[in-house]
Amino acid sequence: MSNSIGKIFRVTSFGESHGRCIGIVIDGCPAGIELDMDVIQSELDRRRPGQSSITTTRNELDKFEILSGVFNGLTTGAPLCMVIWNQDRDSSKYHQIKDTPRPGHADYTASLRYGGYNDYRGGGRFSGRITAGFVMAGAVSKQILCKKGITINAYTQQIGDIKTPPLTREIIKNSERNRVRCPHPETAEKMIQTINESRRTGDSIGGVVECHAYGVPPGVGQPIFDTLEGDLSKAFFAIPAVKAVEFGAGVRHAEMRGSESNDPFMLKDGAVETSSNNSGGILGGISSGMPIISRLTFKPTPSIKKAQKTVNLKTMEETEITIEGRHDPCIVPRAVPVVESVTAIVLVDHLMRYGILPQVMEDGR
Repeated sequence: MSNSIGKIFRVTSFGESHGRCIGIVIDGCPAGIELDMDVIQSELDRRRPGQSSITTTRNELDKFEILSGVFNGLTTGAPLCMVIWNQDRDSSKYHQIKDTPRPGHADYTASLRYGGYNDYRGGGRFSGRITAGFVMAGAVSKQILCKKGITINAYTQQIGDIKTPPLTREIIKNSERNRVRCPHPETAEKMIQTINESRRTGDSIGGVVECHAYGVPPGVGQPIFDTLEGDLSKAFFAIPAVKAVEFGAGVRHAEMRGSESNDPFMLKDGAVETSSNNSGGILGGISSGMPIISRLTFKPTPSIKKAQKTVNLKTMEETEITIEGRHDPCIVPRAVPVVESVTAIVLVDHLMRYGILPQVMEDGR
């Protein structure tokens, strides 16, 4: 079983989509941090279902509780356990299709892996619902990083064939100004139209989230197998629906010459920087000091209302399935805070390995 990530700052995820709760345990959280509970809740509000007309209508408030690891308003160094109690659950439709795996979902592979004992309601452990736990851990991680001047901003870079033009750091910060979390207003409107069209036809659509991490010092990462981009990629692929990960210029490197791809070094205010950032802030698995830029491609939501072919695993006959229920026509806008959170979790762990973040904060306030 592998429900944990990290070596010093270790995050363990638990809970199922239609179970009693979703939660996380952080083992190794530095002691002496004054957590802002409003910040944690606001991060969860960004991810929660039912927030707009382009998301699922499942209505979860996602109010969190801290069960351990905080005393007198400060983290104690003990395992930090955080939980959200599931409220708006309707499992009836999943009982009806438990023997007919939904195309594009993990229903079939999960049943094979766990001998049919897996919780199939809402996808169980394989549902995007588990990312609420990621966001709780990420909200804690972001507050730790902020004390070191490290900030993380993600946005919707693409929906279907609609892409944003190149954006500056200041513009990217405006991603929360619309429902689709694209900071370019004209592109955002086209994205919303595309998502609504997919919903109207009973279909869904995919897209891309781009994430920028600023202020990460150079020299962070542990080659060969625990590289910074390797650990980030592993964490990214734990987000349901992620099918591709890129850093910097990503797949565009295949079209470049070395003279185009290389990032020339330069001095700026006595510090070494690069004049471009095709590497995405990582060289040899180690941070270069430039912004860490990643892009995650999300597949379309598999649960759609169009008829799809499948197999009845009980009768072993081919059949068709039409999926009813409450599903996002596009998961990308709600994934933006999840991507930021997962990035923050990995960065905190690597910074603690590197010794930049202590296990006890001298002044958590």
